Amino acid sequence: MWTFLQPMIGPIVSKLVDLIPDPNARKKAKEEFERDLLGAVTQASNAQAKINQVEAAHKSVFVAGWRPFIGWICGVGILWAFVAQPIVVWYLAISGSNLTVPDINTDGLYQLVLAMLGMGGLRTLEKIKGVSRETK
Repeated sequence: MWTFLQPMIGPIVSKLVDLIPDPNARKKAKEEFERDLLGAVTQASNAQAKINQVEAAHKSVFVAGWRPFIGWICGVGILWAFVAQPIVVWYLAISGSNLTVPDINTDGLYQLVLAMLGMGGLRTLEKIKGVSRETK
């Protein structure tokens, strides 16, 4: 996450550190600030991970079930867009019907599916490295 924040915060840090006249003190101050900032980012990330664990373990489907719900929505949307809708259109065409079948806008769906696949890839990496939390 530091690599994400560094381009935004780096110039501010440099301007503040440049106010220190002693080059050795300037270098030390910059290193300390970056270390402290990296520690804060890591601490926030760990806190979010703990929140995610609590959410996932919750008995309420409205708390623990939102990720699977989004997965099912994506699955149903892709099923409709790539399998069911073309078959229905084909069937209506050969049966001579004048009915039209609605299309769904899949642009946002693609983004959501790719994000979920990325998170699934991270989960797989956690399992491979042996750092995943398994529930029984």
